[in-house]
Amino acid sequence: MGLVGSFAAAWSLAARAQQPERVRRIGVLMADPSTQSYVTAFRGALTKLGWAEGSNLRTEVLWGDGNAEKIRSLAKELVDLRPDVIVGQSTPVVITLVRETQAIPIVFVNVADPIGSGFVVSLARPGGNLTGFMTDNSELGGKWVELLKEIAPRTVSVALMFNPTTAVPLKFYMPSIQAAASTSGIEVNTRLVYAKEEIEDVIAAQARDRGSGLIVMPDPFNAANGEQITLLAARYRVPAIYFRREFTEAGGLIAYANDFAEQFPQAAAYVDRILKGTKPADLPVQAPTRFELIINLKTAKALGLDVPFGMQQRADALIE
Repeated sequence: MGLVGSFAAAWSLAARAQQPERVRRIGVLMADPSTQSYVTAFRGALTKLGWAEGSNLRTEVLWGDGNAEKIRSLAKELVDLRPDVIVGQSTPVVITLVRETQAIPIVFVNVADPIGSGFVVSLARPGGNLTGFMTDNSELGGKWVELLKEIAPRTVSVALMFNPTTAVPLKFYMPSIQAAASTSGIEVNTRLVYAKEEIEDVIAAQARDRGSGLIVMPDPFNAANGEQITLLAARYRVPAIYFRREFTEAGGLIAYANDFAEQFPQAAAYVDRILKGTKPADLPVQAPTRFELIINLKTAKALGLDVPFGMQQRADALIE
């Protein structure tokens, strides 16, 4: 009987060992298609943490294309799938996800103002079903004004271009923008764009006024149409500053921002902890500690701008 009991116990252990591992589901909603490399980095980080697609993990990735209506539709679709965790990229995406669920854990990335947007009650103790990684601070707006004035000294007015249905709320940046503009003697105007067909009109209007520059504001719509924006700024010879490195790589003049991509491996680590039982409320929101200055010297030359040597020395990357 002892042998039989031992055999039965061994068989029971072997049977449990052969039970298939539970497949966990992650939903990912990206704001625009220019961020595909971010998803690759996210998947790679999950693999290193032991999550294998098709084995113990299934990931649903949806793309909003910088379109507010599409983002709303996809957010509902994603929540209806009832994933174990949702990753949302950008403030507009997360605003939409929050409207759809207060129960599913959400890890946000590339969000500007999580407290002001109502996502968390504090950075140290988020307090609800959301946590994640913020990208900007409110002082960035002032830096964009100062850097545009430095690289294009004749600038006397700037237009803030964004789509109000998809952009980070303007009030987050305006105090620092207005303070820097006042110090530099620059007039600030807002230019709203609701469709890609309206982008050229905004940039052409800036070109008609001497000394006009452009600040391309953080906005999935702007990111989705980045190639068109940089091409038009070059065609109309309008100095412009951008919120992502990718714009300068596509021919934009100058960008000042944190590294958006680095947050996705960090988000994977948070997802891993949540899948293993940690609550989002116990994971602090993390802010960037380093910002990059990227200058496209070829574009500067084409615009007739002489980039100060000191500015070149401060740059993290010079594109020639």
